[in-house]
Amino acid sequence: MSRPAVRKREGSTVTSQTKEHDDGAVIADGVDEEPVESNRRLYEGRTYLLVSLVATVYAAFHMAALNGLSISELTGGAVVIPFLPTFPMETWNFRIVHIAGALALGFLLFSGTRFAPDDRQGGGALFTGAAMILMLPALFALGMALSFSVEISGGVMWNGIDERIRFNETWLFGAPLMAATVGAIALSWFDRRPRGAINPLDLVLAVCGVAVAAYLITIYGTLMRNSTGTPFAPIGISIAAVAGALLIMELTRRVAGMALVVISLVFLVYVFTGQHLPGFLNSPAISWQRFFSQVYTDAGILGPTTAVSSTYIILFIIFAAFLQASKVGDYFVNFAFAAAGRARGGPAKVAIFASGLMGMINGTSAGNVVATGSLTIPLMKKVGYHKKTAGAIEAAASTGGQIMPPIMGAGAFIMAEITGIPYTDIAVAALIPAVLYFVSIYFMVDFEAAKLGMRGMREDELPKFRDMVRRVFLFIPIIILIYALFQGYSVIRAGTLATAAAAVVSWFTPYRMGLRSIVKAFNIAGVMSIQIIAVCACAGIIVGVISLTGVGARFSNLLLGLAEASQLLALVFAMCIAILLGMGMPTTAAYAVAASVVAPGLVELGIQPLVAHFFVFYFAVVSAITPPVALASYAAAGVSGANPMETSVASFKIGIAAFVVPFMFFYNSALLMEAHTLEIIRAFLTAMLGVFLLASGVQGWFFGKKTVWFLRAALIGTALVLIEGSVITDVIGIGMAVLVFFVQRVIKPKEGLSIRVRGAD
Repeated sequence: MSRPAVRKREGSTVTSQTKEHDDGAVIADGVDEEPVESNRRLYEGRTYLLVSLVATVYAAFHMAALNGLSISELTGGAVVIPFLPTFPMETWNFRIVHIAGALALGFLLFSGTRFAPDDRQGGGALFTGAAMILMLPALFALGMALSFSVEISGGVMWNGIDERIRFNETWLFGAPLMAATVGAIALSWFDRRPRGAINPLDLVLAVCGVAVAAYLITIYGTLMRNSTGTPFAPIGISIAAVAGALLIMELTRRVAGMALVVISLVFLVYVFTGQHLPGFLNSPAISWQRFFSQVYTDAGILGPTTAVSSTYIILFIIFAAFLQASKVGDYFVNFAFAAAGRARGGPAKVAIFASGLMGMINGTSAGNVVATGSLTIPLMKKVGYHKKTAGAIEAAASTGGQIMPPIMGAGAFIMAEITGIPYTDIAVAALIPAVLYFVSIYFMVDFEAAKLGMRGMREDELPKFRDMVRRVFLFIPIIILIYALFQGYSVIRAGTLATAAAAVVSWFTPYRMGLRSIVKAFNIAGVMSIQIIAVCACAGIIVGVISLTGVGARFSNLLLGLAEASQLLALVFAMCIAILLGMGMPTTAAYAVAASVVAPGLVELGIQPLVAHFFVFYFAVVSAITPPVALASYAAAGVSGANPMETSVASFKIGIAAFVVPFMFFYNSALLMEAHTLEIIRAFLTAMLGVFLLASGVQGWFFGKKTVWFLRAALIGTALVLIEGSVITDVIGIGMAVLVFFVQRVIKPKEGLSIRVRGAD
């Protein structure tokens, strides 16, 4: 489970994000404030400036590298720095630097254990002394990595057979690196420091991360990258990969909790025990040197997940940071209040629109719950929603943001990277399923409000819609993003244009972005990126295990065997595995792992790659609201004060359509725009009817009246009939819906039956 977050403004914790103006209108204020996790350090003075500079440079480096700029190009050739690599960097080197920077920054910002009381000055002398001792081998390993670079540039032939080279890599580089890494990680679990103090053990870990990167860049810069997995691979690659994997898992533990780390450890244990397991789990014996010499390549850690995090994800994090710095997030929420606040159960419908929009951009369900839920959940409780329902609505809406094009969190970019399908095709295909999901949540919320007799918010409680319309130009950055993508611009160029547009439109608001605000935005982006980069790198370990052991192919054979008995059974099994793999994991990692394990099996069944990956993607996303481990629901429960398990069950109920929609587009690919226009329109309309009937059956509310139990069952059955999507089943489903309507309005079942339903509720 990811760590809870609080929200900071000017050094204090913010408990409310509404502002009462003179006219009584409730205005969203603080949605764009920077979230501060419970284990994140809050520096002051020079330390704050130094760490902020590191974060700013880290994010700005990516923006420059992704757009292919060099320092000389930026200055028209007036400035040339000899040892600074020009952009774009070589791919593997860029990804290695990407991970190393996140490790160094992450260890500086996130503590490995609880903070000490503020009145306790520094950790114990024993820990400080140990850190000073461990820093020596860490620096020595870094120095050896740099010395190897000098030797190689001097013409030394580097290989894994030469005894001198093996000795130097094992004992002069590998042993000091492992000693510093393992020692600093273990001691950091117990060394408690005040929140504003740097832990010297974490400085050791930062140096170890740099040492790993320096060695790998040196070695991969030769022909050694072609020797990975062979006896010619230098032993140092394997040792550096072990240390790098330990550092990645430790940072992941700090920023995303233990779930992904435990799963990674299980997969790593499987590598060396698979030869003893029966059935499809059996795998050939693999030595540790061979495995780790390959896992820190594009077959694992530097593979698809890091490829996406180092390009598309960090680019859109920068975009989100610019929107945050220019207060556009506040405007999005205010606009949603002005547009939907007067409807019955108004704040819940605001949550659907605002959380869907913000969740699409920020790429994390739980993070979006904390950002917008701290505003919408109290207001939902105020108008009459139970606290568990209020939290569940926010969790379901925030989770839905991950499937909303054009950004879809980061899932669309990972899917494009893995499948080779153009990003624009994926974004178009995602449109109807996303609409179905949010329409279903809207129906669920509306029917709940109708049953409870809720009102909307009063006119004087809401922002004026005409005032919001005057600032509709703040949507321009997103419009530019969508337009550029569909005009054929690369994702990187489109994201860069949208980021620049966010700065430009801020000049027409009170929050004009000057140089200081731009620097702050890059600083925010550097900090925001740490969690997702760590998660993607850790997921890369799992992907590496899957690809190097062949377990994915054997899982595909298992699905093929199930499909011989029943294709539906195989799909249900794939659904369960995707949800299970995603429990407790951020969306990006959940999909990356499921795409490696489950999607290939579905493709082997003859399912189109686009359909197969969307099927897996949906269930990886909704694992965030699936009991018993539901990150988004737990985050919402923390805001609402409700029981976490009750909230997760309620969010599962509200988001039930997300568990049905994948089967709908499996049976009818027209829902993914894979058909003629008329067929797509028919599929969309009948699918809309299906989710309406599903919501009616689940909530027990049909055309303005409560529904008895057998009509609820009939409504759910009718919705399921509409899943198949053929003309015959659509006609049958419509006929069943008309019959239910007739029974409801004309026959009018006895009130006693409805009392039974009310008691059941």
